Amino acid sequence: MTTLNHTVVSHTVFRLLGIPGQEDQHMWISIPFFLSYVTALLGNSLLIFIILTRPSLHGPMYLFLCMLAGADIVLSTSTVPQALAIFWFHAGEIALDCCITQLFFIHSTFISESGILLVMAFDRYIAICYPLRYTTILTNSLIGKIGVTIFLRSYGTIFPIIFLLKRLTFCKNNIIPHTYCEHIGLAKYACNNIRVNIWYGFSVLMSTVVLDVVLIFVSYVLILRAIFSMPSQDARHKALNTCGSHVCIIILFYGPGIFTTLTQRFGRHIPPHVHILLANVCIVAPPMLNPIIYGIKTKQIQEQVVHILFTKHK
Repeated sequence: MTTLNHTVVSHTVFRLLGIPGQEDQHMWISIPFFLSYVTALLGNSLLIFIILTRPSLHGPMYLFLCMLAGADIVLSTSTVPQALAIFWFHAGEIALDCCITQLFFIHSTFISESGILLVMAFDRYIAICYPLRYTTILTNSLIGKIGVTIFLRSYGTIFPIIFLLKRLTFCKNNIIPHTYCEHIGLAKYACNNIRVNIWYGFSVLMSTVVLDVVLIFVSYVLILRAIFSMPSQDARHKALNTCGSHVCIIILFYGPGIFTTLTQRFGRHIPPHVHILLANVCIVAPPMLNPIIYGIKTKQIQEQVVHILFTKHK
C-alpha cells in the first residue's frame, strides 16, 4: 500500500499584470501616471517646505495640511513607481514580503489621509464656531498628539493584516491583474479560508474610513448651521470660502473610492481594466491635485510660492 504525499506549493513570488487587457497601451497609460507622480512629488514637497520654513504658516490649518502632503508623498510613492516599472520594463514580479509591505503602506496611508481630513474638518469647525478660542484650543501640543494618534490608528489597525496574510498558503495562482498589491486581492489566491481576512478588513474600513466620513458630515452640518446663522452676508461668504479647499479635497479623496466601490458591487458588466484604472485614480489623483487646490485657493500659500519661485531669481 503506497502513501501519496500531497505537498502544497505556496507561491512566494507574484506577478503584477498592470492594466489587464490593455498591455499594448501601457506605454501611453504610463504618461499620465508619470506626470501625476512628478506633480505630486514636486507639489507636496514644495508645500511642506513652505509651511515648515515660514513662521507665518505655523498655524493649525497649515500644519494639518503639511501632514496631508507628507501622506500624499508616501501614498503615491508606494504605488506609482511599481506601476511605471510594469508599464516601461514589464517588471511585474514582486516577492510576497514586498507585496505585503506595499499593501501595508497603501492601506495605512489611506487611513492616515482619512484621519487627517477628519481633523481638518474639526479645525474648520473650531475656526468658524469658536474663532476667539481657536489658537487656545488647537495648541501645538494638541496638534502633535493628534498627529501621533492618526499615525498609531492607521498603522495599528493595518499591522495585524501582515500576520493574517503570512499565515496563508498561496497555492491557487500567482498572477495579480493589478498595478499594486492590496489585501483581499492577494488573500483570494490562498487555499485557506480567508473569512477572517474579509471580516477584519471590513471592520477596519467601518471603524476608520466610514466613521471618518460620518464625523466629517456631522462637522459640516454644524459648520453650515453656524455659517447661516451669521448676520452679515460678507461674513458668511468669507466663512464658506475658508472651507472651500477642504471640501474639494474631501470630494476628491472619497469620491473616486465610493464610485469604485459602487462599480465593483453593481457594475458586473464593466470590463476589468476599467475597475483597475478607477482603483488607480483613487491613489494617483488626490496626491497630485491636493497641493494644486490649496495653492489656488489659499492666498498665503500663493504668495509664498510666488516669493520662492520668482523673487529669488530677480
